[in-house]
Amino acid sequence: MKNKALNPASELNKDSKIWACLLHMSFNFAGGIHRYGGLRDTFEPQQAVWDDAINHMAANGVNMVLINVEDHILWESHPEISVKNAWTKDRLRKELDKIRALGIEPVPLLNFSATHDAWLKVYERMLSTDTYREVCRNIIREVIDVFGQPRFFHLGMDEETAQHQQHFDYVVIRNNDLWWSDFYFLIEEVMRGGARPWVWSDYYWHHQALFLKNMPKSVLQSNWYYQGEFDLSTMSDSRKQRVQTYLDLEAHGYDQMPTSSNDQGITTGIGNTVKFCSEHIDDSRLQGFLQTFWKPTIEEHRGLIMEGIELMGNAKKWYTRNL
Repeated sequence: MKNKALNPASELNKDSKIWACLLHMSFNFAGGIHRYGGLRDTFEPQQAVWDDAINHMAANGVNMVLINVEDHILWESHPEISVKNAWTKDRLRKELDKIRALGIEPVPLLNFSATHDAWLKVYERMLSTDTYREVCRNIIREVIDVFGQPRFFHLGMDEETAQHQQHFDYVVIRNNDLWWSDFYFLIEEVMRGGARPWVWSDYYWHHQALFLKNMPKSVLQSNWYYQGEFDLSTMSDSRKQRVQTYLDLEAHGYDQMPTSSNDQGITTGIGNTVKFCSEHIDDSRLQGFLQTFWKPTIEEHRGLIMEGIELMGNAKKWYTRNL
């Protein structure tokens, strides 16, 4: 495969790749989206589903869990953000220790996109102000402390467009230098804490020139595409753009964590993502893969969550056998 040819002098280390799943503590990144149930005000995950999902990840070879923390931790600096019954920092530390004991690396996600920051409560209406940045600084530092200086820190930053906020009561979109100013502030705080910034890559879909001009190579990229089709000659323009982004990011030398999901009932996404990206992204820049479910961690969605984890495990098995 092309991936091997790109590195003829090195032996592929199959154990070095990240096989990650996204598990939600908070689902309030979608708090502004009514079809996802609106803003939650009370801690939502059910312990049995949480525990079983983590154990299922370990059984399926998943070695990283990306945890959407946001307002489901009791913040010391800003308790006004936290939902009722939020986990204390000590409680979260115990959960992280249990995860590490299973050989899984926990990494935090706080989505700072203006489309997905309802979890910030009143501060979501203060973007780019000194107050907003002070709040962001404080909670980033708290999360880094709780996670014990994690290797990565996911900042979200996806879907900040008018289309994605067309049904919101309050609409705000940062453009041009203002978006980049807040973004640079956030990644600087993450790097100050010793973690590597990680973001969704769909900003590239709408602002290719600005992305290539301004996006640091130090920021890990997760382009996302949830379909199972990867033939560029037959797909629609919107899907083609998403797949092409993997190739463009590779051409410009960005490290990638390609992302899929089974939340739309598509079971071929992560497997075909692994196959396509393993062939087209240089091994030195392909950090691993991420599987998402986009559902709260509750009994209602147990089946879909467990299915997504198994699909990731199967994709890893294919990779191990074939590369």
